[in-house]
Amino acid sequence: MKYKVVLHESEEGVAVSCPALPGCWSQGETEAEAIENIQDAIQEYLAAVDEMVQDGQVREIEIVA
Repeated sequence: MKYKVVLHESEEGVAVSCPALPGCWSQGETEAEAIENIQDAIQEYLAAVDEMVQDGQVREIEIVA
């Protein structure tokens, strides 16, 4: 699955967020480190969502953009 991420220069290095996942962000000293960190953050975000919806009836849909 692919997600768009937004990178911003910051005083600490590079901040990165994933607009499709509200509140999902990370940072790193370099762009490469920030990308690696946001990949981990996205995986953790999605795992938390999976836990929250365990008892519900969940469906997946595909959106073509």
